[in-house]
Amino acid sequence: MGSSGQGGDAARDVQARLRKALAGALRRRDTVAISALRSALSAIGNAGAVTPPAAAGPAGAHIAGAAAGLGAAETRRRELSEADVSQILQEEISERLATARAYDSSGHPDRAQRLRQEAQALTAVTAADVPQEPAGPSDAPHHGRP
Repeated sequence: MGSSGQGGDAARDVQARLRKALAGALRRRDTVAISALRSALSAIGNAGAVTPPAAAGPAGAHIAGAAAGLGAAETRRRELSEADVSQILQEEISERLATARAYDSSGHPDRAQRLRQEAQALTAVTAADVPQEPAGPSDAPHHGRP
């Protein structure tokens, strides 16, 4: 149905990485990453939404303009390409960094720092194909120490 082919698969791969990162953040109870990842997944979901066609059947009895019948208002979501998903993620990152600069300018460095951390969490997912540097000394091999 969709003609995006590999682009759709790559877009689903990015979304899968976001969901996997979200699961890890939930396990770690990393509220900053959780917030950023949920927001990015919502933005991608919203971008795939389409305006439903006008109801062809009778309106619902209790809500004006409601479609009657099981699945009557269901519509297929727009399939996003890898470029679409990447652009959405870049916009999410850019928006956080721009807002962080505004918070710095207005004397709210704590809020600015949180937004930078959210941007970093999203950047880490977009750079998932790039080999990661060790996180810190806990990842270093232990030489003779118990």
